[in-house]
Amino acid sequence: MGKFRKVIKTGNSLAITIPSQTLADFDIKEGDMTQIRVNKTKTSITCIFFGHPRQLSLIDKPSKTG
Repeated sequence: MGKFRKVIKTGNSLAITIPSQTLADFDIKEGDMTQIRVNKTKTSITCIFFGHPRQLSLIDKPSKTG
């Protein structure tokens, strides 16, 4: 199950923040482009990030404590 996020007001718009760990995991940076897909039937919104090539590692990263 996903984490809950609160909708916040930013200027004249509303926004949903992305946890910093998720930003790091997917190498999402300020200014990256995203495509928004809305599915009213499933009541879901999907964001697809792109802008620079990246590949997620299939190997666990070593912990910072070890």
